Amino acid sequence: MADTLEAIIGLAAMLTAVTQGLPALVVPLRCGLGLVPMTDDLFDRLTDGGAAQPVGFWKFPGGFDRLVCAWSAAGPVAYVEADYFGGVGRQCAAVWSQGAAIFGPVTLDEAQPAPPAGTPISQALARLGIARHHHRDEFDVLGLGQHRHTEDWLP
Repeated sequence: MADTLEAIIGLAAMLTAVTQGLPALVVPLRCGLGLVPMTDDLFDRLTDGGAAQPVGFWKFPGGFDRLVCAWSAAGPVAYVEADYFGGVGRQCAAVWSQGAAIFGPVTLDEAQPAPPAGTPISQALARLGIARHHHRDEFDVLGLGQHRHTEDWLP
């Protein structure tokens, strides 16, 4: 089975405020965080013809880096992507806080082992305040495995 995720993650209240007027849905997650699925409509609305997507991402709107920097003044924001089929795939993540990039983008390709600090998404979530719990990494603690595809987060 395939798993895909393209999403913005941050404090739910902050994401609700900054996405007003956009074709975006803030899905509540654990720990006060929220997830905004990067749908095709949202991607088209956020693309401003600016610079190309950062290395490693495949669904990061052109020029979105400037907007997400502005959003991060109200709290840290992560953008994450994962694409797996049969347990093989890749992921990429970045985090912005206080108006600047503080992590990534960091990519883990299918041929690479996960670093001791965790996968790129787990490292990004740690920067949002999510902590590992026993054998569960940050991805599992936050419940990001609930759905297999980005669109499945939508009602």
